[in-house]
This record gives sequence, structure tokens and C-alpha cells, in this order.
Amino acid sequence: MFKDKVLMITGGTGSFGNAVLKHFLNSELKELRIFSRDEKKQEDMRVEFKNDKLNFIIGDVRDFDSINSAMQGVDYVFQAAALKQVPSCEFFPIQAVKTNILGSENVLEAASRNNVKKVVVLSTDKAVYPINTMGMTKAIMEKLAISKARDPRVQANKGVICATRYGNVMCSRGSIIPLFIKQIKDGSPLTITEPNMTRFMMSLEESVSLVLFAFNNAEPGDLFVQKAPAATILTLATALKELFNADNEIKIIGSRHGEKMFETLCGKEEMSKAEDLGEFYRVPADMRDLNYTKYLQTDGPRLLDKEYNSDNTHRLTKEELKSLLLNLDYVRNELTAYSAKI
Repeated sequence: MFKDKVLMITGGTGSFGNAVLKHFLNSELKELRIFSRDEKKQEDMRVEFKNDKLNFIIGDVRDFDSINSAMQGVDYVFQAAALKQVPSCEFFPIQAVKTNILGSENVLEAASRNNVKKVVVLSTDKAVYPINTMGMTKAIMEKLAISKARDPRVQANKGVICATRYGNVMCSRGSIIPLFIKQIKDGSPLTITEPNMTRFMMSLEESVSLVLFAFNNAEPGDLFVQKAPAATILTLATALKELFNADNEIKIIGSRHGEKMFETLCGKEEMSKAEDLGEFYRVPADMRDLNYTKYLQTDGPRLLDKEYNSDNTHRLTKEELKSLLLNLDYVRNELTAYSAKI
């Protein structure tokens, strides 16, 4: 499927882009096209990977001309460009709109015009019953993807546009685990918003696996969710303290702007029609048009009482979480460096 093909990753200098690169560098892809606006990170990746398959393009998804030009000759697209920090999006919501909504529309429209065969957009659990700007803009991005999947141009090209949705990606840029580790190393208190707040726990490798599963199995407009365990923020902080043999104080600072006590990967409405694929849920799109009088639905999905969220999934114990953390390269490397200093 990937032999002699061109894959573009928008926002490709982020945590997800780096993880995807490690998966595809030795594949039969002809070209891996990294599209982002950060020239420093592109240079860092160019120096680190030193691979002729990599083609770095400076541009911004907010600028249609730049993404449309960069997408010429592309076969597949992973749309990872986004503003993801919840508090930042709360304070500057129009910036989230410009990147997560308008930028995503630019990517999808450029893909349609350039006859791209497959597009996977990356969403978040915060898009379900959203209360913050980041989640709201990602929810609209999902709707844009479904709408573009219905586009006659995409259908004529037999293209597939689909979405993935996942929770907290452990050790990704700006996430809580690197923050806790930095606080441990600095000897400062570990700042916890709410001790009983729960979050899904996924590795970067699992997020890549989800995107690849969607790529290989999606029908137009599908949404894929990967099942994941969860933990409370207090359990996470305690597990890290024990791994690092640290005695830092734990300081409760209260929830930040736009935070929920738990996150939802599939809402009740979605669970009523979701297909359980073992490790994943597939939520098919409603591909009917606006002429509802043409359709008679007598056996439609029944609304379930239970959503799939970080409060009712498997709750990791402290020991389970410690074992999970020790499987992460980032945590192991930080542990080694920390042990060498003490």
C-alpha cells in the first residue's frame, strides 16, 4: 500500500510526527513530506534523521496557498497540525479557530483538489461534549472531515477521509508527565489540579497504531477510537514520585481554565451505533443527505445510557501505572539521567 507513495504529515514536527517518522523511515514510501511552520524543529529533525526520504516544507495550514502547493503529488495525509494546549486556547480562542477549524478545512480542501487518496485527521477526547475551546474546535474539525468525505470530488476519486480520536498521550510535548518529571528534578512541588481528575493513558506508539488502523480499515467518514485505561492525576504523581524515589511535596492548585474531571472518548449517541472491534471502536458516519423524507428508519440505533469515558474505563492502580510508565522510553531515559546525578 505504501510502496512508492508520498505521505504528508501536517504539523509533522510535533510529538506525533516524530513517532510516525520512526515507523515509516524504513518503509517503501517514496517520500515523507513534513509540513509545518517551525523551521528550527525542521532543522533539528533533518539533522537527527539524515534520511533522503524526508522532504521538509515550511508553511502554515492557515495559508491555503501554501498547503495546496505543498500537497501536489501527495497520496496520503495525516492531519496533525493543531493548537492543543487547553488553557492557551481558552485565552486565545480565535487562534484555535484559525488553526484547528480553518486550517483543517484548508488541508481537507487541498486534499480534495489534489486527488489525495486517504486523509486521517487527528482529534481528541475533548471534542466529545466539549466545554473548552480546544475541544469545540476539534469537534468542528471532525464535522468538516465527515462533510468532506461526502464531497462529490472525493467520492469520484474514491478517496477516504476519516478521523481518529484519542485521549492523553503520555510524554507528548506539553503534557503532564514531562512537567511532573521536571518538577521532581527541580525539587519543586508537584502541582496537581484536582486529585481525582481522571485521564486516559496512551503512549505515542499507540496513537500511531490508531492512525494506521484507521488508515487501513476506514470507510469514508468513519471515526475510530482506541480503548485505553485511565488513572487519576494523584495516582500518576504518586507513581512518578516512587519511580524516582523522590519526596517532593504534592500541591493541589485547582482545575485550570476549561478542564473536566474526566474525558469522554465516545458519547452516548456515538456508542449507540459504534462497532466494537476489540481494541477499537468504529463510529460510522451518517452519510444520508438532507432529503430526510426519502428515508424510513424503523430499526435505528437505540440511545445507550453509558458513554465511554476515563471514569468508567479500566482504572489503573499505582503499580499498574508504574509498570506502564517504565515501558516509555522518555521515562526510562529521564530515570537514567536522574539516577546518574544523585
